[in-house]
Amino acid sequence: MVAPQFWIAILRVVVGIWFLKAVWTKLTIAMAFGIVPYPAVSSRFLAFQPKRVAEFAAGNPVAWYKEFLENTVVTHGKVWAMLQAYGEAAVGVGLVLGLLTGLCALVGLFLAVNYGLATQWMSFGQQGFHLLLTTSMIIFLIARAGRAWGIDALILSRTSAGATRWLKLVV
Repeated sequence: MVAPQFWIAILRVVVGIWFLKAVWTKLTIAMAFGIVPYPAVSSRFLAFQPKRVAEFAAGNPVAWYKEFLENTVVTHGKVWAMLQAYGEAAVGVGLVLGLLTGLCALVGLFLAVNYGLATQWMSFGQQGFHLLLTTSMIIFLIARAGRAWGIDALILSRTSAGATRWLKLVV
């Protein structure tokens, strides 16, 4: 294969853009103290997410995961909606920029596996999509996808040998 890192970087950016597209309607801009803008989870998504998760749980044949969705995620919907939105935003930005790609791939893997467990019973398309998303995250993690066309390569090239050891775990 010619230049596999190049093609993995292209896939990384495309998947990152998908995550950013997915979070686009979940976040809004709020103002702290009336002057400092920051991304906040929209009230619309905070209300919608627990209802959607309850739908995923209703017919889910995986008993332990159904119980987790109903007893943990739905009952603490606001917290899980915030974690989901900020997690998707972090994964999207990290993958597009190739910044802390290993860490972003782990978070993305956690999200993809949970999305897959929640929706796998719904359709063959859901199974396939989440399988591809999970596989992509594993590839990004193992291939260290941010080291080609990413900020991770720049970070590693400018750090000392002692600092590089722990950085290699997350980039």
